[in-house]
Amino acid sequence: MYEIALSAFLALFVIIDPIGNAPIFATLTQGTDNKHRRVMAIKGPIVAMVILAGFAWFGSDLLGLLGISLSAFKIAGGLMLAVIAFEMVFEKRNTRKTKNAEELTKVTDPDDISVCPIAIPLLAGPGSIATVMLLMGKHHDDLSSQFAVIGALAVVLIICIILYLLAGLVERFIGQTISSVITRLLGVILAALSVQFVTDGLKQIFMP
Repeated sequence: MYEIALSAFLALFVIIDPIGNAPIFATLTQGTDNKHRRVMAIKGPIVAMVILAGFAWFGSDLLGLLGISLSAFKIAGGLMLAVIAFEMVFEKRNTRKTKNAEELTKVTDPDDISVCPIAIPLLAGPGSIATVMLLMGKHHDDLSSQFAVIGALAVVLIICIILYLLAGLVERFIGQTISSVITRLLGVILAALSVQFVTDGLKQIFMP
C-alpha cells in the first residue's frame, strides 16, 4: 500500500507540477489583496480535487459508454504525457501554461480565477485527468489501492495550496535557475512514466 501511494504521489506531483504552477499563480494574482490571494489559493485546488476525483471514480464508466478500452486509453494517455514531458525538458510548458492562463483570465470574471484558469486547466488539465484515470484503472479491483491514489492526489493538491499561499516567497527563494533544473528533472521522470503507460497498454492489447 505504501509503495502504491508513493508511486501515485510521484506521478501526480510531476504532472500537476505544484512548484512550476506557483510562479504562475503569483503572476495571475499580482496586484490583488492578501485575502483574495488566500481564497484563490485554497478554492482553486479544492475545485481541482473535485474534478480529478470525479474522473478517477467515474472516468472508466465514461470510457465504457464511449466504447474506449482502458488499454487504448493507457496508450493515448501515455503519448499525451510524453508530449508534456518533452515540453518540460525543453522548458516550453510553463511558458505555454502562463500564456493560456492569461488568455483565459481575459474572458472570465477577473475577480475569481479559482475555477478557470487555476483549477482548469492548470491543475485539472488533460494530463492530470489522464494520469489519475490510469492510476485508478491500474488498481480497478483493489479498493484500498484506489483510496491510496485518491489520498496521494489530495496530498499533492494540499502542497499546491501551501505553495500558492507562499507563492511570492517560493518564487524568490527558488529562483529561475533552480526552477528550470527541477522542471527538467521532473520532465525526464514523466517521460519514463509515459513509456510505462504505453508499454502496459500494448501488453494488454497484444498479450491479454
